[in-house]
Amino acid sequence: MNATVQTLGPLVEIRDLTVRFGQAEPVLQGVSLHINRGECLALVGESGSGKSVTARTLAGLTGKGAQIQAAKLAFQGIDLRRLSERHWQRLRGASIGFVMQDALGALDPLRRVGAEVEEPLHLHTTLGAEARRLRVLELLRDVGIPDPEWRAGQYPWQLSGGLRQRALIASAIACNPRLIIADEPTTALDATVQAQVIALLESLRGEDNALLMVSHDLSVVSRLADRVAVMHHGVIVEQGTTEQVLHDPQHPYTQSLLRAARAVHFQPERRLLTAVEAEPEPQGDVLLEARELSKSFNGPDGSRRTVLKKASLQLRRGETLGVVGESGSGKTTLTRLVLGLDTPDAGEVWIAGQQWSALDARQRRQARKAVQVVFQDPLNSFDPRYTVQRVLFEALSVAGLPRREWRSRAQQLLALVRLKDSVLFRRPIELSGGQRQRIAIARALASEPEVLICDEPVSALDVSVQAQILELLDDLKHRLGLACLFISHDLGVINHVSDRVLVMKDGEVVESGTVRAVFDRPVHAYTRALIAAIPTLEAERGPAVFYLQVAI
Repeated sequence: MNATVQTLGPLVEIRDLTVRFGQAEPVLQGVSLHINRGECLALVGESGSGKSVTARTLAGLTGKGAQIQAAKLAFQGIDLRRLSERHWQRLRGASIGFVMQDALGALDPLRRVGAEVEEPLHLHTTLGAEARRLRVLELLRDVGIPDPEWRAGQYPWQLSGGLRQRALIASAIACNPRLIIADEPTTALDATVQAQVIALLESLRGEDNALLMVSHDLSVVSRLADRVAVMHHGVIVEQGTTEQVLHDPQHPYTQSLLRAARAVHFQPERRLLTAVEAEPEPQGDVLLEARELSKSFNGPDGSRRTVLKKASLQLRRGETLGVVGESGSGKTTLTRLVLGLDTPDAGEVWIAGQQWSALDARQRRQARKAVQVVFQDPLNSFDPRYTVQRVLFEALSVAGLPRREWRSRAQQLLALVRLKDSVLFRRPIELSGGQRQRIAIARALASEPEVLICDEPVSALDVSVQAQILELLDDLKHRLGLACLFISHDLGVINHVSDRVLVMKDGEVVESGTVRAVFDRPVHAYTRALIAAIPTLEAERGPAVFYLQVAI
């Protein structure tokens, strides 16, 4: 770091920050940290640890009910404790850029993506309309959004989760702010786009600005952060350089986070398959089959765009088929066609030997019970007014179970996902992320399905909770004989859970096979690029890079 810049003092200073809401216990207690010009500080810890509250306090977004006390809370020497909302509005977007975790909630569903990215340029710069339009397209390209002219004309709900996240990042960096606060900026991104976004965030760091990153992804932290602060129950339990905290952690909580991350994401080196070796294919009955599915949609300009091209898959009893690919590769469209939520332009879906399109409405309802889905964000899939009991009772009613059996069956479902009966009377919003995902799995199991489709089921969860959910899914698969279609952008997770893997790019299946064959001897250039981007912690990078170089 430049010595001249250091003499100017930290860009951000926080000393003894305490935040509470109402009469509850403080969510932050005595937090002290600083961010120097030209550096990246990462806040890590589980959900509820206080990371996001710390970040939102620095952007003046804690909400009207927040009670904030601090010996010092400063940005560029400005005392943030004394700012009016009008002054905050001048700072946010211009000097402080904020990338929120929930892109769908942060973006206006009634405003096109281009207009969303343009707004800070309109508010905080003197650029003319044409210059703003060109800057928007440049920003969308910079964050890795393909076809920016087309995407700029779409609404957020028309984009995949990864594309929405990139659009939100583009909006946050539009005015080159001094401080970029990124709350889980790469959660929904695949490995290659994640690398692009990390490189982009890195490029935005100059001698006179800084980055505060909130993340549960320790591989991203290891690549981008200069220093790390570990939070637990509203307290910073460990701080230091990235090398020190990730490779010589002192606090037991930090050590537990690293153990969980290694268990899920960072696989030990495996022996490569020789040219004549083959891993045996699963031999169970075919429960789900897609045959050359194609689908196209009308774009904002009225032109027809093909988003899925002759995609095929087979899913057998007792196996897990992993589906990987970047945002916009066709994973979501393929899932919707398999679930019968959309109709393909060409091709067929078969469920347990029955052709989906040949079934009448009653037969489809019956067949759909055999295929259930667990979504990425369970909270948005629950009615916020419902208790857990009502969520499960509704699913059991749809499954056709007699009312007199609902209570006992709901208790059995909770036991399957390792939850106590006491959660029945709580609402999902009152539960942790891991508990909500377990409830979503329990709801999916209500109809006793044969196939479970898991759409990014752990991407929004902390690493320790990810390990628990993946272990649970594996246990359920073996105990109940389930087949799983597991969709994820995280190759570490796919490698961890899958028997076979299918790789998608630009709406096409470019490679498929057993997980060992695809990971150890990738054929397609895109697959090789994905595998080369599998995250590692710096201390483990030596053997991992050697493995990847040999594999490719």
